[in-house]
Amino acid sequence: MVNKSASKIVKEIQKLHTEEEIRDFLLGVLTPGEVEEIAQRIEIVKMLKKGVNQHEIAEKLGVGVATVTRGSKELKLGRFKSI
Repeated sequence: MVNKSASKIVKEIQKLHTEEEIRDFLLGVLTPGEVEEIAQRIEIVKMLKKGVNQHEIAEKLGVGVATVTRGSKELKLGRFKSI
């Protein structure tokens, strides 16, 4: 079910052409908190890829270690190649 939902979202985003259109779409379908959470998770992945310690990431970003660990597990699965 999650894969189907993700595919639906991807198809809609692919219809968009500019950064402004993508931003408007995201701000329209997500709450401000969700936007912040996604941005924070992207930052977690970037920091992990730079080799920053999980506890340091959690402290710097004010998130739980479990959130950072989740990002680490997904990274190990081969996700986030483009980040």
